[in-house]
Amino acid sequence: MTQDDLALMLGVTRPSISVAASALQRAGLIRYIRGQVTIADRAGLEQAACACYRSVTREFDRLRDV
Repeated sequence: MTQDDLALMLGVTRPSISVAASALQRAGLIRYIRGQVTIADRAGLEQAACACYRSVTREFDRLRDV
Protein backbone atom coordinates (compact mmCIF):
# COMPACT_ATOMS: atom_id res chain seq x y z
CA MET A 1 0.00 0.00 0.00
CA THR A 2 1.44 3.35 -0.96
CA GLN A 3 1.22 6.55 1.04
CA ASP A 4 -1.09 7.85 -1.71
CA ASP A 5 -3.42 4.87 -1.22
CA LEU A 6 -3.47 5.34 2.54
CA ALA A 7 -4.07 9.07 2.21
CA LEU A 8 -6.99 8.44 -0.13
CA MET A 9 -8.52 5.88 2.27
CA LEU A 10 -8.22 8.27 5.23
CA GLY A 11 -9.20 11.43 3.36
CA VAL A 12 -5.94 13.24 4.10
CA THR A 13 -2.96 14.42 2.07
CA ARG A 14 0.02 12.21 1.27
CA PRO A 15 2.44 14.55 3.06
CA SER A 16 0.39 14.18 6.26
CA ILE A 17 0.73 10.39 5.98
CA SER A 18 4.49 10.80 5.60
CA VAL A 19 4.70 13.03 8.69
CA ALA A 20 2.54 10.68 10.77
CA ALA A 21 4.40 7.55 9.63
CA SER A 22 7.76 9.17 10.40
CA ALA A 23 6.61 10.19 13.88
CA LEU A 24 5.25 6.71 14.60
CA GLN A 25 8.51 5.15 13.38
CA ARG A 26 10.63 7.46 15.53
CA ALA A 27 8.49 6.49 18.52
CA GLY A 28 9.18 2.81 17.76
CA LEU A 29 5.49 2.04 17.23
CA ILE A 30 5.63 1.01 13.55
CA ARG A 31 8.09 0.14 10.83
CA TYR A 32 7.21 1.54 7.40
CA ILE A 33 9.31 0.39 4.47
CA ARG A 34 8.32 0.60 0.78
CA GLY A 35 4.58 0.39 1.31
CA GLN A 36 4.72 -2.24 4.03
CA VAL A 37 3.62 -1.22 7.52
CA THR A 38 4.57 -3.44 10.44
CA ILE A 39 3.21 -2.72 13.89
CA ALA A 40 6.16 -2.92 16.25
CA ASP A 41 4.37 -1.98 19.49
CA ARG A 42 0.61 -2.52 19.41
CA ALA A 43 0.01 -1.48 23.02
CA GLY A 44 2.02 1.70 22.50
CA LEU A 45 0.20 2.44 19.25
CA GLU A 46 -3.19 1.99 20.92
CA GLN A 47 -2.12 4.27 23.76
CA ALA A 48 -0.95 6.92 21.29
CA ALA A 49 -4.28 6.78 19.40
CA CYS A 50 -7.08 9.20 20.14
CA ALA A 51 -9.92 8.19 22.44
CA CYS A 52 -12.05 7.53 19.36
CA TYR A 53 -10.01 4.37 18.71
CA ARG A 54 -11.39 2.76 21.86
CA SER A 55 -14.93 3.88 20.98
CA VAL A 56 -14.69 2.46 17.47
CA THR A 57 -13.19 -0.80 18.77
CA ARG A 58 -15.98 -1.22 21.35
CA GLU A 59 -18.64 -0.57 18.70
CA PHE A 60 -17.01 -2.98 16.25
CA ASP A 61 -16.89 -5.67 18.94
CA ARG A 62 -20.53 -5.02 19.86
CA LEU A 63 -21.67 -5.31 16.24
CA ARG A 64 -19.60 -8.42 15.65
CA ASP A 65 -21.19 -10.15 18.67
CA VAL A 66 -24.77 -9.44 17.53
